[in-house]
Amino acid sequence: MAIKELSLSAKTVIDGFLTGINKSTIKGPGLEFSQYRSYQPGDDLRWLDWKMYGRSDRYYIRESEVETSVAVRFLVDASGSMNHEDGGFKKIDYARSLAAALAYLANLQGDAIGLYVFREGGLFSLAVKQDFQHLTRLYYQLEHIQPGGKFTSPVHYKDIYAGAGKRELLVFITDMYQQQNEIFDLLDSLNTLKHEIIVFHLMGKNELEFDFKGYSVLEDLETGETIRIDPVSAKKQYQEKLEKQLADYRTALLDRHIYYRMISMDQPLDLALRDFLNQRNKS
Repeated sequence: MAIKELSLSAKTVIDGFLTGINKSTIKGPGLEFSQYRSYQPGDDLRWLDWKMYGRSDRYYIRESEVETSVAVRFLVDASGSMNHEDGGFKKIDYARSLAAALAYLANLQGDAIGLYVFREGGLFSLAVKQDFQHLTRLYYQLEHIQPGGKFTSPVHYKDIYAGAGKRELLVFITDMYQQQNEIFDLLDSLNTLKHEIIVFHLMGKNELEFDFKGYSVLEDLETGETIRIDPVSAKKQYQEKLEKQLADYRTALLDRHIYYRMISMDQPLDLALRDFLNQRNKS
């Protein structure tokens, strides 16, 4: 039932999104002219070129090639910090909805889709394929993500290097929470494989505004460490540091030729969908 709800949610989001933009900007699977060849018995008559027949009095079949689709892989951060909650909604819930909607859109355009889930103690990998059943498999895996612990360590990245034969568009959904630069190390590894990368950085509105009224202690969801705070006096200093950190992220990823977008969880998915389409059409 949960998988059906995720599928319905993705379809609803994309249908609403597509009605709000010019559909001609959506590039999907199509046919590109390749060459002519002589008609052979049994050929589909729909591909006969009547203009060529008029000029030559001979039957020719117009052969076409399917336009190259894009291989899109979604990377989802499943470390403990993705359990951060704002307004009764967790980051991992937003990540599921975003990945499901983007996967539906990619599948709609004929793209092959795959998945990496970065969790403590391992890396889950779903192969890149192009068919509707595979989309359902991806929904299933998204629905069953249970965040916890720390981010995946590099020792588990063998699947990433094993699948390095084809360039992919990678969509990384994360809160950018790291303890020893592990997320940037991952992005550097992906960059060496010549992949196109989009980073969607999820943050709660309460994080952005330091809105933790009524709380005097905050807990690190990955390490369990706690810190005592005064929400009123610490707010200005916190927001100054946060603004600098976000600017540093943007600059660091720009230097790596990685597209970066910070998304507040109270925002609709439309911005991310537009960003995805722009990057997808460049790939």
